[in-house]
Amino acid sequence: MIATGRIFSGKISEGQIVRLMKVKRDSKVQQLSTFIASRRIPIQSSVAGNVVGLVGLSEVAVGETLCESGKEIEPFESIKHIFEPVVTKAIEPRNPQDLPKLIDLLKILAAEDPTLKIKISQDTGETLVSGLGELHLDAKVERKIRERGIDIIVSPPVVVYTETVAKKSVGDIKGKSPNRHNEIYVAVEPLEEGVYQAIKSGKIPEGKIKKRKVELIDALAEAGMDRDEAKQVVEIYNGNVLVEATRGIVHIGEILEMAMEAFEEIVEQGPIAKEPCYGLKVIITDAKLHEDSIHRGPGQMIPCMRQAISNAMLLTGDVLYEPVQTTRIDTPMEYLTEVSKLVIGRRGLIIETNQQGTRYVVIAEVPVNEMFGFEAILKSASAGRGFQSLIDVKYKKLPTDLQLQTIQRIRERKGLPKELPKPILD
Repeated sequence: MIATGRIFSGKISEGQIVRLMKVKRDSKVQQLSTFIASRRIPIQSSVAGNVVGLVGLSEVAVGETLCESGKEIEPFESIKHIFEPVVTKAIEPRNPQDLPKLIDLLKILAAEDPTLKIKISQDTGETLVSGLGELHLDAKVERKIRERGIDIIVSPPVVVYTETVAKKSVGDIKGKSPNRHNEIYVAVEPLEEGVYQAIKSGKIPEGKIKKRKVELIDALAEAGMDRDEAKQVVEIYNGNVLVEATRGIVHIGEILEMAMEAFEEIVEQGPIAKEPCYGLKVIITDAKLHEDSIHRGPGQMIPCMRQAISNAMLLTGDVLYEPVQTTRIDTPMEYLTEVSKLVIGRRGLIIETNQQGTRYVVIAEVPVNEMFGFEAILKSASAGRGFQSLIDVKYKKLPTDLQLQTIQRIRERKGLPKELPKPILD
């Protein structure tokens, strides 16, 4: 594996021991090289300002910071990736003996491209690979695996939808612990768009918030959240926010960590289709807790909080959002009409069309679920002279007439009961 990086200060030499700041380990530069066009030329050393290739750093990953061994420096800020993986495929080796080689190769590919997500399904044992689209997975994963001589079986692509609420819940909605001794009340509402975008761009950091931080409160308020509410935020997780807004609850601090765990579980798998949640704000408004701590342990409070959030989302109207690609399509002038029909026929929306010489540039939004096979059909519609490139990916509400059938299709694929879940109110 060749790592490529720029030297910002000092000098690096072949055979030098360097410190990898993210993994906190030393590693040896076995070979150093420079680049001339597509050629890699071995060199003995290089100084600041140059881009070099390094061989031998087995644990290096994209965004790593290197320094001289024996020293500690502040790492560069982590690279933020705007696009989220929206298409998933299950990949398995045709020969079971190739499984360790496949896993090792996927780890390398994930280190090379942080927009790839690799996950081993706990339910099925499948190796799930998620990326930006069908072409991304084909070019960055499937081809490279086959080039290494591993024969693989690949499932059809599956789109990653998200769950959220489109409006604010009416009143506070209750969840009860299994022993019936504890109750948690929550409200749910869509997260302010400005806050969500600030989280995704890295301006607002994710994680559990142990102490009030003025910088975080200012950032949330600047992004559009009420300042008093910003002071009550206790966790930001995968673009969703948990707020603790109770008053005078004696034992709330003791169960807060468990409430956060339940919140994370719901965010990972929403109540209606077990898809991840998106842009959701959950507010703990009240709680009735048993005085004896033995009656409010994890086995009681996690299900209690999970039920409260599920009830609130189902009563408010848990809806699916689908990933939508903003794509640029370049086509000769004479094929513009065919390309426009192709976009509209796939539930797409043409945002703008610009002429550049004898070609047209079409900027369009097309649901990811409609993009499968798009490249081949585009080539056919434009006599092989049209091509497309990704500009952005964002989530938009799935049309109402497609909500139910899409939810049922997802539930069937995941082996969930056909009957949709209902809130538990008693």
